[in-house]
Amino acid sequence: MATAPILERARLESWTDEQVVERVLAGETAAFEVLMRRYNQRLYRVARAILRDDAEAEDVMQDAYVRAYQHLSQFAGRARFATWLTRIAVHEALARSHRRARVTALDDIAGPDGEFVMPTAPSTSPEYLASARETSRLLEDAILALPDAYRTVIMLRDIEEMNTAEAAACLDISEDNLKVRLHRARALLRRELFARAGASSSSAFEFPATRCDRIVANVFARLARLDPNSPTP
Repeated sequence: MATAPILERARLESWTDEQVVERVLAGETAAFEVLMRRYNQRLYRVARAILRDDAEAEDVMQDAYVRAYQHLSQFAGRARFATWLTRIAVHEALARSHRRARVTALDDIAGPDGEFVMPTAPSTSPEYLASARETSRLLEDAILALPDAYRTVIMLRDIEEMNTAEAAACLDISEDNLKVRLHRARALLRRELFARAGASSSSAFEFPATRCDRIVANVFARLARLDPNSPTP
């Protein structure tokens, strides 16, 4: 199963998720690469937030993509494809964490909602950029130190910038429940790090191109082993 040629992939990049899904279901399986490259960063961040382990996060990403591919015909379009795919990754990560007995059930937390605005970066000098990179590392450490119930919510809402409805759907909780968890998570981080970070939260938990290429290649290899004679999901 070959990946999509560069020119064809560039053309598909302008298509919506749903249009790409239709192409894959019609037999153009290489188009699935577009969806993987589009959401590798998000799935990595979500899996990393739950599992706190790089290697396991990549394993979960591959499992989620294979599962999504195998059940692509069941995608009904009632939710956005991104939400549907992220939900699969969340479930895969939680199942893995439960199996290794390192994560307990999420607790319900009461409290009002809160909003946080990241400070604007004051400079783009080399000195500032070096500082921002260090801040990003500190931000990653601070997020990974959060209790489980808060860490995934912060990752979905503040790092991945999903809206409340999408994040709640991914976690199978109500929007009100998500809001109160988000408020508490932000409160834990704000005073210690966020209010003086001076770096964009989007710079945290980056997933570089080389890792993206590896995930794409591994997923296609697994799909080929599962069903080498039938390219349609």
